[in-house]
This record gives sequence, structure tokens and C-alpha cells, in this order.
Amino acid sequence: MRKTTLALLGASLALPLAAAPAAQAQSAAEARHSQRELREERHDLREARRYGTPNDVRDERHDVARARQERNEDWRDYRASHRNLYRRPAYVGPRGYVYRPVAVGYRFAPAYYADRYWVRNYAAYRLPPPRPGYRWVRYGNDVVMVAVKTGRVSVVYRGFFW
Repeated sequence: MRKTTLALLGASLALPLAAAPAAQAQSAAEARHSQRELREERHDLREARRYGTPNDVRDERHDVARARQERNEDWRDYRASHRNLYRRPAYVGPRGYVYRPVAVGYRFAPAYYADRYWVRNYAAYRLPPPRPGYRWVRYGNDVVMVAVKTGRVSVVYRGFFW
């Protein structure tokens, strides 16, 4: 009886540990699938605008909104199951640094997008590759895409790190 109880206890403790990688992989696969579905829905919307009736366009807009919502939910689930990936050391900005939220079009001083602030492994964070002449830069807990020549911000993801 005692051996059976210990075996069941051990199995109940080991099972969640064995299932965790499968759940994380499922979450990543779901996020990719949702992104693909959103692309397909956007394509269908373009087709409806070209060749469809106003009712077709309305229906496709609703489908795009639903696909976008599902993609966002899957992205939140992925980030929640990979919390340690987005937990980075404290941000230390340039001399005189004070965090102020930035928006698209904001121009950084060169010290803010220096080499030490670049996010080099953007694929690990599931960020799209930067356009030529741009870099992903960490600014506080945000990630921004900055034009290297001008310092102009083109994309902002607020609260990306915690």
C-alpha cells in the first residue's frame, strides 16, 4: 500500500513537469496559427473590397476583427507562459535619462539608440525583423524601432519587458 501511494504521489508531481513543454509549444503554435489566420482574413477583406458587395466587406471586417482579437489573446498566452524571456535586468539609460512615453515620429538623441541598447536577438522575442536602416532598441521597458540615421521612431511596443 505504501509503495503504491508513493508511486502515485511521484507520478502526480512528475506529470505537470512533463506536460509543461508541450503546453508551451502548443501556445507558440497557436500564436503562429492565429497570425496566419489574420493574414488570410486580411486577404479575404481585400478581395471583398475589390469584388464583393458592401455586405461582404462588412462581414470580412468582422472576421478580421475576430482574427485580430484571437491573435492578441494567443500572444498574451504565449507571453504569460514565457515570462522569464521578457524579464530583463533593470534598464540603465544614458546620463540624464528620464523615462517619457514616446510615440511614432518621436526623435531620440543618438545616446538613446546607441549600440548597447539594441535588441539583437529580436527573433527570440518574436519581433519582426527591422527594416533596412532601422534597429530594435530597448527604451525603459518598451521596445521601439528606430531609424539609425535620424533617430526617428517608427514602431512602439509599450511595456514589452517587465
